[in-house]
Amino acid sequence: MKNPPKITVGIMDRRTEVFGRLNGNFRRGTSGLLSGGFSAKAEAERIVLVDEAHHEICRSKSIRLTGQEGSSFSLFNVTIGDRFHWERTEDQTFLGDLILAFPEDGTIAVINEISLENYLTSVISSEMSSEAPLEFLKTQAILSRSWLLAALDRKKKKGERFTRARRTLERDGEVIRWYDRKDHERFDVCADDHCQRYQGTTKILSERAKEAVRGTRGIVITHHGEICDTRYSKACGGITEDFDTAWEDKRVPYLRSISDASVPHRPIGTEEEASAWILSTPGAYCCTQDERLLEKILPDFDRETKGFFRWRVEYSRTELEQILLEKSGVDFGNLQGILPLRRGPSGRISRLRIVGSKRSMVVGKELEIRRWLSRSHLYSSAFIVKVEGDRFIFQGAGWGHGVGLCQIGAAVMAAQGFSAEKILKHYFQGIEIKKIY
Repeated sequence: MKNPPKITVGIMDRRTEVFGRLNGNFRRGTSGLLSGGFSAKAEAERIVLVDEAHHEICRSKSIRLTGQEGSSFSLFNVTIGDRFHWERTEDQTFLGDLILAFPEDGTIAVINEISLENYLTSVISSEMSSEAPLEFLKTQAILSRSWLLAALDRKKKKGERFTRARRTLERDGEVIRWYDRKDHERFDVCADDHCQRYQGTTKILSERAKEAVRGTRGIVITHHGEICDTRYSKACGGITEDFDTAWEDKRVPYLRSISDASVPHRPIGTEEEASAWILSTPGAYCCTQDERLLEKILPDFDRETKGFFRWRVEYSRTELEQILLEKSGVDFGNLQGILPLRRGPSGRISRLRIVGSKRSMVVGKELEIRRWLSRSHLYSSAFIVKVEGDRFIFQGAGWGHGVGLCQIGAAVMAAQGFSAEKILKHYFQGIEIKKIY
């Protein structure tokens, strides 16, 4: 590969109307230049593009606006954290081209075409604060570049879509479901947590993010000559997780559980060990109480999440029964028990039995368990459950699936003086780091 590819990023999807602003000059085909406010509406199997004076510019099933040098475009009311506990909308600004597509369902998809390296500058500033330690930002740049190039390479080799959004195995009394990269037909990757956070230039508040991307240009993580499918989550809780706890039943050599510390922690093997681990505060890189460091590491909306290393959630029986009905579609009746059947080495549950007076079911994997037991998501599936009277008390560890790199742990390692290479080789065993362009 001589040069970085251009990629397409889905910013908004399934919208009936879109509002924004062209900051600078944009060209539509061979027509004149456009700038200023605009709106787009799905109407009669076409997208109708209108300027800020309400004059129709064009109507078509697909509209591409090519940004001229120094231009950008803003989109209003973009959803971030879709269906996660931090979900909200915000206005965002992007470089590159703006594409409006009209899918078969009669809505509008808003797509940004941009060079990979410019995309990465936004990703590392959106995933974590651009004020984070430089070696961590370099780590995240290499990680994010590897993740995307590996996925695009698989798509190219196999001639397949990017991937299926979810895979479900349903048997009598059992639902095992995992979510992977979304099945994006119109773009390579989405802009939210389901792929990688990409919030345009909005979060690039310092030159440090640009420096990290420039300093790692073309560098990726490989294993036996293949670019790695590098996974990461916010905080592992002290031990990272195996790939097959969260996704399909296969072993990925570089996505195996490791201790997020300078000394080894014993993997969780029994319920007694899980309880002792979750109720303790072991030494770990991601176990930090340094608020000043967290302010430098985390974006503003992530700082709203408190107690991510060890956490507690409490429900009344009737509240949890209602959540289960809403999220699973199953009426369990009177909730009688929540029983872990299988855990990974970090303590994350991959199979859980829910027992009710009307019905009992087994649910998995990691993310589906978190969704069934919360109106948004539990922080992780590494939890124990206590029943006290009419209350169900969840005590848990970590934030996210825990597979691969622990972002807060890696940022703490960088603050302690570790290089990007040492951080990556800590979390991904047996890898090589190579420059491919």
